[in-house]
Amino acid sequence: MHYVQIEQRESVAILTLDRPERRNALGSELLSGLTATLAQLSNETAVRAIVIQGAGKGFCAGADLKEFSGDDRDAVSRLNLEMGAFVRSIPLMSKPVVAAVDGFALGGGLMLAISCDLVVTSPQARWGLPEVSLGWLPGFGLSTLVDRVGLVRARRIAFGAEPFDGTEAVAIGLADILSNGQPVLDKALCHAQKLAALPTRAVGSVKHYFSLMTRNAEVMDVLANRVYAQDAESPEALDTMRSRRGEK
Repeated sequence: MHYVQIEQRESVAILTLDRPERRNALGSELLSGLTATLAQLSNETAVRAIVIQGAGKGFCAGADLKEFSGDDRDAVSRLNLEMGAFVRSIPLMSKPVVAAVDGFALGGGLMLAISCDLVVTSPQARWGLPEVSLGWLPGFGLSTLVDRVGLVRARRIAFGAEPFDGTEAVAIGLADILSNGQPVLDKALCHAQKLAALPTRAVGSVKHYFSLMTRNAEVMDVLANRVYAQDAESPEALDTMRSRRGEK
């Protein structure tokens, strides 16, 4: 089981993070499943666009800290590197990828969503980066955050500002489209189908061009992950990790 479901509607594949009991948190198995599934879909000629959504009441709650025993910060650091590599692979795909965000998109879940080519959100979705309040720097994706909202807003969000809703996410440029009473998946599918109708080669060229403009993202993610590893040594971070795993 790698917690990923695939459904195809005409030329659009719907990829669902199917781990609702863990709020679709990104553990190693789910991440491996996502990576393999996207690689598979990128080679299927019948698929011209992809929608990513979460099962249950949310999109994705970020990294699954309960997966790691004790104070295994090296394992979390490795997972951060893997998650960073995965989200950076999305802009490199030739096919457009649309995020359908309902419920929560927190931490790595937020980074996953904003790495997609188009982000559709419900008004009541809950967006935020809790990492700094937990004791460490987000381990990847900050350069993408800056690209979307600018340095000043990105810094405020990264400092752990209060979670905000989908309406604000669209207003500041973090998300692109508000579902406005329509089911968020339906709205995302509508836009994915429009993208799927475009010439695939031209869409891929546009994505490749913009990915070249942000080619320093990997370097910045590696740096962020090193800082995360240092932050995770602090007493506050250790206490957070233990409490999240139910340890005393």
